[in-house]
Amino acid sequence: MSTAIRASSILPGRREDIELHTADGLRLVGELALPADRPPVATLVCLHPLPTHGGMMDSHVFRKAAWRLPALADLAVLRFNTRGTSSVRGTSEGAFDGAVGERYDVAAAIEYAEFAELPNIWLVGWSFGTDLALKYGCDPTIAGAILLSPPLRFSAPEDLATWADSGRPLVALVPEFDDYLRPTEARERFAAVPQAEVVGVPGAKHLWVGDAETVLDEIVRRVNPAVEVPLPTTWDGPMEAGDVSAYADRTVAAFADTPVPGPAAGQAS
Repeated sequence: MSTAIRASSILPGRREDIELHTADGLRLVGELALPADRPPVATLVCLHPLPTHGGMMDSHVFRKAAWRLPALADLAVLRFNTRGTSSVRGTSEGAFDGAVGERYDVAAAIEYAEFAELPNIWLVGWSFGTDLALKYGCDPTIAGAILLSPPLRFSAPEDLATWADSGRPLVALVPEFDDYLRPTEARERFAAVPQAEVVGVPGAKHLWVGDAETVLDEIVRRVNPAVEVPLPTTWDGPMEAGDVSAYADRTVAAFADTPVPGPAAGQAS
């Protein structure tokens, strides 16, 4: 009998806690989710939103990706807490460094995926994580990058130029009602990258609340085009339920009065 896939649904997969080790000596906590009984076709390395505003490896879109996509789309999902970030998985060593020291975190995640021989590695950044992808993710081992709600706050024109020169795919999913960068301006800013694809998402907001399924469909459409989208909303096999109450207060709303560190006051990620 088919069961509806809900926010708390955990579909079958092999999930293991992992640790990443950075070149500057920090230990970062994370998780690798794999298909239950077959090799993955492609890999998502997830870079989470701003930790000073509640971003973490368990932010809801990435949690749903790890709980669903190994089963629904044959994807490996690697997610981790950047330096100083906490979640149910634990706290990574170090302290938030305003997209400077985080370069080592991105490198450690890419190195782990490469060492584990994970296939067809894509970066998926969300908000602050998009800046990390743009600044530090244009690596020879990376197939491309998908940017969710990119604010273009910490990244610079030279970072876009690097991606333009690489020719690697760059996809930006931009909410119609984003707080920081909306589709029209995003198309203007990403025009510097000829191969960039900017997808405006009608009705969506920066946090993708209520639109996670649209995001997952768009990710799968690019990373494993052999899978039909939209993805199923029901599941016929075994299913577990996760405790989503542990994440209820870890949202940007919970940190609404917290100043955003970093450049360009008046914008946030």
